[in-house]
Amino acid sequence: MNAKTLTIASAFVAFIMFAGPVSAQTPPPDAGAATAAAPADAAAPAAGDAAAPAAGEAGATTVENPYGLKALVTTGDFVSHGVLILLLIMSVGTWYIFFTKYIEQAKLLSQAKLAEKKFWTAVNLEEGIDKLGKNNVFRTVAERGQQAMARQGGMMTQADWVQMSLARAVEEENSRLGGGISFLASVGSTAPFVGLFGTVWGILNALTAIGVAGQASIDKVAGPVGEALIMTALGLLVAVPAVLCYNFLVRRNKVLSEKLRSFASDLQTYLLTSTR
Repeated sequence: MNAKTLTIASAFVAFIMFAGPVSAQTPPPDAGAATAAAPADAAAPAAGDAAAPAAGEAGATTVENPYGLKALVTTGDFVSHGVLILLLIMSVGTWYIFFTKYIEQAKLLSQAKLAEKKFWTAVNLEEGIDKLGKNNVFRTVAERGQQAMARQGGMMTQADWVQMSLARAVEEENSRLGGGISFLASVGSTAPFVGLFGTVWGILNALTAIGVAGQASIDKVAGPVGEALIMTALGLLVAVPAVLCYNFLVRRNKVLSEKLRSFASDLQTYLLTSTR
């Protein structure tokens, strides 16, 4: 549900930002000109009626929006371009990490189902490990427990070796699962301020234009103010998906971490009871 809502919101904001052309109506003809042309129109009514649809079709024209995102890219200064590039890098990094971690988590969830279905139905530990297949996280944990069973003597007992090995294996996998997710948290907390910096810069340009012109005319401040508002919107457009993706991935990581801990705990109980 979060991913669907995020996609719809991003598409809506992107449509608003990239909607450049606006529709404008040409002004109506002058009343005096219409009165002067009345005798000619009366002399040729048929010709006037035939030309009316064509004039109506030409009444609506398309005017390019001079204050949109396209204008910001083409006419912005180095600070505006730097802010845009930084926000673009943040956005691309957010979506790359989200999709890669989502695929990785989906793979681990399928491995957890396989471990629950096939590992514990095996005759012995070796057969259970073989059923898990290669490149399986749960197989790695099981092999670490199997290796710990062969270690005896020293300051720790066999039970201590098994417990320590399984705990380390689980912590290593949890650390690998959490890799990269902190980038999403950083983007979610800093992207609004990056956009705010672009907003302040746009307002500064607007004030500078007013000072140079000596008057606060709308044509002098519309461009810089529009640039400032676009920067604010882009900062939020980058930050909101990053926060939602972070929460979504962290919640799924908690589920996977609990599955790993449960598997390690059950395996430890099996290994220690099987040696008695």
